[in-house]
Amino acid sequence: MRNSTRSNVDPFIVMDVMEAARQAEEAGRHIIHMEVGQPSTGAPLGARLAVAEAVESDSLGYTVALGLPALRQRIAQLYGEWYDVDLDPNRVVLTSGSSAAFLLAFTSLFDTGDRVGIGAPGYPSYRQILSALGMQPVDIQTAPENRFQPVPKDLVDLNLAGLMVASPGNPTGTMLDLPAMRALIEATHAQGASFISDEIYHGIEYEAKAVTALQVTNSAYIINSFSKFFSMTGWRIGWMVVPEDHVRVLERIAQNMFICAPHASQVAALAALDCEEELRENLSVYKRNRELMLKGLPEAGFTKIAPPDGAFYVYADVSELTSDSRAFAREILDQVGVAVTPGLDFDPIRGATTLRFSYARGTDDIQEGLDRLKSFMTAR
Repeated sequence: MRNSTRSNVDPFIVMDVMEAARQAEEAGRHIIHMEVGQPSTGAPLGARLAVAEAVESDSLGYTVALGLPALRQRIAQLYGEWYDVDLDPNRVVLTSGSSAAFLLAFTSLFDTGDRVGIGAPGYPSYRQILSALGMQPVDIQTAPENRFQPVPKDLVDLNLAGLMVASPGNPTGTMLDLPAMRALIEATHAQGASFISDEIYHGIEYEAKAVTALQVTNSAYIINSFSKFFSMTGWRIGWMVVPEDHVRVLERIAQNMFICAPHASQVAALAALDCEEELRENLSVYKRNRELMLKGLPEAGFTKIAPPDGAFYVYADVSELTSDSRAFAREILDQVGVAVTPGLDFDPIRGATTLRFSYARGTDDIQEGLDRLKSFMTAR
């Protein structure tokens, strides 16, 4: 059978790295995982207990398309706790992870051929989902002096229908402060374009609280997830906050595309929101790992790194070491058993000379990975 043109998307390279690491482990090697942005911890205990109880007492069938009302209410409450934002829970839409939220957002806001700006380096699936939907992703080559985030002058003459930003960003971990967020939103709206804010790493910040676009405007799409701070990657549960007059639009699309987010995951998410103490303990691990990375990577020879304000990544310029980050990452995996991600995933133009290191795993693994990277660099 033939394939559609829209199916011709690039692979998610980090998943290929994960597979190579899995094959190495299957062959008996001990691999240190610095490639994937997945916490080493599981869902909080309270979330797991809530699901266990629900399995015994509830059929866990379909929910309404927008999600459990109690969970939507509790997410709205979170915005008051974290940002002092008074949010109407009716604007909250539950999704099957942030990936489903991207699909819903792009489908709701853009038509075939529309140009949507995304910062590079940035999360690769933005580009691939937009392409698969027949839209045109426009890579914005962000600058180190702007902390690898777009700035208003970058948008001039791009003829955009929308702009997608992420703060903290993936792969850099850099954040937009309130003036920078406001300037970008104003520049986007001045062009008549839609603004989408990916906030899935909120909660994982180190020296300043991340800014939500809701602190600036109600005329934006906010996307978040329980995968990162709440340590629930495999549960595939996320959420959106959208303008009031967009809720019914999203509801109609979600009804047809997904019916609803997984019921069991919604139950777990509701309980996870009240597991603050356990989640803060996880954050303390990331803080320690970040300290180790910021000290250990330069000692190993990776000296040109973006300042990781949040998330759990370090993005490094390795142009003095290689012009083929994919081959370089494979060499590191083969020689010292550390899986890292080539920058080509995040920036098709400059990514051949960058690597992303994740420090989402346990501290012992991070220290072992740094020791191995030092050995690798010493032997080169």
